[in-house]
Amino acid sequence: MTKQTYRPGQPAPVSAQYEIVGPRGGRTGSERTVVRREPLPPTPKPGQSYIVVDPTKNRSGRK
Repeated sequence: MTKQTYRPGQPAPVSAQYEIVGPRGGRTGSERTVVRREPLPPTPKPGQSYIVVDPTKNRSGRK
């Protein structure tokens, strides 16, 4: 099963920790925290993208 990847500059679908992955899906171990609807930051190298590794827990119970 492949994980959904997101491109730099794309609005984050959920607040979460996003890990940078290489062009062929290799994990880098480098993560960024991004808030929902904020654009994902630039990656260090061209062709890299993001995957969600740890969704943020919402205290209020709202989605």
